[in-house]
Amino acid sequence: QVQLVESGGGLVQAGGSLRLSCAASGGTFSSYAMAWFRQAPERQRQFVAGINWSGGIRSYLDSVKGRFTISRDNAKNTVYLQMNSLKPEDTAVYYCAADPKGSSVAATRNEYFYWGQGTQVTASS
Repeated sequence: QVQLVESGGGLVQAGGSLRLSCAASGGTFSSYAMAWFRQAPERQRQFVAGINWSGGIRSYLDSVKGRFTISRDNAKNTVYLQMNSLKPEDTAVYYCAADPKGSSVAATRNEYFYWGQGTQVTASS
């Protein structure tokens, strides 16, 4: 059973930065595509960024392009989301997810089989 544990969330002022981490255990992390989703109150969970198993394919939500960067360290079984220039509209619970079909990056939540418990990110204006 794969377990994903997110960390790094918090409260920052608009324009600030945070780095989220997601540590995986119990599976073959290096073969999975990984992604970050977010969900604000009363909103649908949305894809934010994804990376395939090798790191050679990365995909981003249009509104975070140029501000957020997804990366992974297969030796540490960890995926990261560096978030810069945070805006109040980035406020949400951020979830890490794993797709065993690791060669490409899917932007739909039903492609991801494993999920973390989420970490709150709040950017205040």
